[in-house]
Amino acid sequence: MRPLSRLVLTVVTFSLIGGMATPAMSHDLPSVGPEVETPALFDDEAGHNANGDDPAIWLHPSQSGKSVVITTAKEGGLFVYDLDGRQLQHFPAPAAPGPDDEPGRFNNVDVTYGFGGRDLAVVSDRGRDILRIYAISGGRLTDVTDPAAPFVFNATQQEVNEAQTAYGLTTWKDSTGTYALVSRRHKTSVGLVKLLQGPGGTVGYQLVRTLDLPASFTLPNGQTWTPCMEPGELAQVEGMVVDQERDVLYAAQEDVGIWRMRADLTGTPVLMDKVREYGVPGSYDPETEECTPGADPGYGGRHLSADAEGLTIYYREDGKGYLMASSQGDGTFAVYRREGSNAYLKQFRIGQDDGIDGVENSDGSAVLNVPMGDFDEGLFVAHDGANTPAVPDRENTNFKFTGWGDIAEELDLDVDTDGWNPRD
Repeated sequence: MRPLSRLVLTVVTFSLIGGMATPAMSHDLPSVGPEVETPALFDDEAGHNANGDDPAIWLHPSQSGKSVVITTAKEGGLFVYDLDGRQLQHFPAPAAPGPDDEPGRFNNVDVTYGFGGRDLAVVSDRGRDILRIYAISGGRLTDVTDPAAPFVFNATQQEVNEAQTAYGLTTWKDSTGTYALVSRRHKTSVGLVKLLQGPGGTVGYQLVRTLDLPASFTLPNGQTWTPCMEPGELAQVEGMVVDQERDVLYAAQEDVGIWRMRADLTGTPVLMDKVREYGVPGSYDPETEECTPGADPGYGGRHLSADAEGLTIYYREDGKGYLMASSQGDGTFAVYRREGSNAYLKQFRIGQDDGIDGVENSDGSAVLNVPMGDFDEGLFVAHDGANTPAVPDRENTNFKFTGWGDIAEELDLDVDTDGWNPRD
């Protein structure tokens, strides 16, 4: 059943900002080498259909060197690694509830602290349209999902099988409770979901309200532009992050750009940056299942090549800091000011170094300013969608760990280990 308290916001005013400039070539950008990588994941039967996607960092309350990185791998489930990239735990995704139903498929993960005295990892299961919730103690995870937890966006299993399910995810806390912001696959919707104490120490949730971002846009020439998609699909959101000190949600609409809005999904969303492909017409070819682009009218942004993907925030003590976004189309990361109108600052890539390959096609990333083990100036973790060495006929992914101090030095950014951290 859908919660009775659900409120759908169907009329919203949207603001667009941003300008045009010639983008820098990605090969001219600073490159920072990773220090650690996790084992390869293979998206085939032999690899249990494990396809890396999104990381989150859990900070140990007293021994930061024992912090862990929690990652999703779609049908492969959830993997937990130590700071040396060694696997500590693995949770398979749930089986399909019926022979004609979709199996579990873990898409995004985030960590929240102090819910009923426990730290939690919250996961979007896009195969089942549910949230899976894990309690974290000493770096070990335990599944505490309420068995009676409802579908996030759907009312029936048949609707779930049509694939318009929970997709991207981030967490947020305020004085009224602990929430997940969850996007809907193949839709422009983002939902606000409140976590609830369940029976026997389990954790459930309830959808509070949803907001629909635009599916079409009026261009400066007066024409209407709709991103080219497969029939029946709209421009979805995946990468999201909340500025926990400002209660601001940033949401990456993959073929459009990055939106800034109130975390409670009220108010007026602002499109703070656009992908370069914004405004480019396209026609879908059902034979190739690809979109053929038309002439670029020149209305796109400067810094992001579609898809706009993983978002994460580096906090400084002075209330400033950095918002970082994965520019998946060119394998780079864009850095914006955290404060004000989120002015663009820098661009970089995670490149090959000391026997570890770089990052390409990144879906998700996470950064934390707290010293952790050998990462004494903070840690940046990124999904690598094209791990090497390549194995013929096997899709190969993993996660790369990079010291924030190395990124900051290369880009002339700040290191501030006294800034806000999730245990403050």
